[in-house]
Amino acid sequence: MAERLAAEVVVVGAGPAGIAAAVHAAEAGRSVALLDPGPRPGGQLWRHLDQAPAAARPWLARLARGGLLLVPEATVVDAPRPLTLLVDRGGRPLHVHYQALVLACGARELFLPFPGWTLPGVIGAGAAQALRESGARFDAQRVVVGGSGPLLLAVAAALRTAGARVVGIVEQARPIPLARFAAGLLRSPRRLAQALGYAARLGGVPLRTSAWVKEAIGRERLERVAISDGRCSSTWDCDVLACGYGLVPNLELPRLLGCDCEALPACDALQVRVDGSQRTSVPSVFAAGELCGIGGVDQALVTGTIAGLCAAGVPVPSRLQRRRERERAFARRLAVAFAPRSELRRLATPDTVVCRCEDVTLGRIAALPGERRGAKLLARAGMGACQGRVCGPALGFLFGWSDDNVRPPLVPASLGLLAEEEDVLAEEEKP
Repeated sequence: MAERLAAEVVVVGAGPAGIAAAVHAAEAGRSVALLDPGPRPGGQLWRHLDQAPAAARPWLARLARGGLLLVPEATVVDAPRPLTLLVDRGGRPLHVHYQALVLACGARELFLPFPGWTLPGVIGAGAAQALRESGARFDAQRVVVGGSGPLLLAVAAALRTAGARVVGIVEQARPIPLARFAAGLLRSPRRLAQALGYAARLGGVPLRTSAWVKEAIGRERLERVAISDGRCSSTWDCDVLACGYGLVPNLELPRLLGCDCEALPACDALQVRVDGSQRTSVPSVFAAGELCGIGGVDQALVTGTIAGLCAAGVPVPSRLQRRRERERAFARRLAVAFAPRSELRRLATPDTVVCRCEDVTLGRIAALPGERRGAKLLARAGMGACQGRVCGPALGFLFGWSDDNVRPPLVPASLGLLAEEEDVLAEEEKP
């Protein structure tokens, strides 16, 4: 029989936004449950094994003494009825009932396919950072960092500090948007100091802007990469390519619940639409963090704080609203400056694999009628273990497809869990 858990405020996602929301709702006197698929709180931004990042420690301390219920290794599978979530906890169903729900589901990397991107040695930029923080060694490895966004500098600096030989950094954004974005950092001394710190740690490392990785080359594993600016190409020898084109919000659960999404002007970035209190279009459901625009830890903390207070029925101080607007403005500038350029749509060739789970090539999909549905039904693109989380955003970018068709289960779940859930629903529907 499925277990049950009830709390006045339920928070999904224990990254900075979720932690801030849970802490403030609990400190306001509400019963709070914080759910996360990971074994410990922190999310992707505050990922750690033993020693948490310095910025995370005060928040983790407040979380520990907040009197709330932390539910690790808990993955939301479905929302079978209003005010209820179905959670997979170790292969067993857990029904979670709430009065207010805060979604802080975070984001994942955007991978854009190019020839050779499936070679061993090619990994995501964020994945390289996560591997390093999980204990992986990069000593003396020749690393190229490519793609787009400020994360590239952070990853390159961290890998160099860890002993890697950073061959170069390849940023696809054009110089003028980059210059405008950099000038905007003058409004944020802390971010400016952080950027200067990265620059100091990366002294002597070549940085190419308005360029991109055209191809990863190697026989059994990565040996070198081809770099292009659209006019000429060059090759860099390397052992590891850490490549990512920014982040995309994890919109599956908000969409399943019916939350409206919106696109930012001047780029294709999607996010959950919220009001000044972080309320979504669905009553009693709030959203925070990267769901509301990719903006980093500062935006996550302020939007999580506001969402937690409002979910608990506490008025939000005006200073928090002002901080929120500043952080949202930064997220908009970030999205516009580092929006993937159109040339990246032409990198993949007909024989380039675009769905890695099901080994589907670009040519196979391009030859099919219809849009995303045809790719799923006839080529199984997006039907593998990741459920389209990797290829979905990439195919959306390549073909201009929307991705608003979300159905449960949100993640692969055992037949036993789903069967047990059906038994519970049938029992509850009996008169």
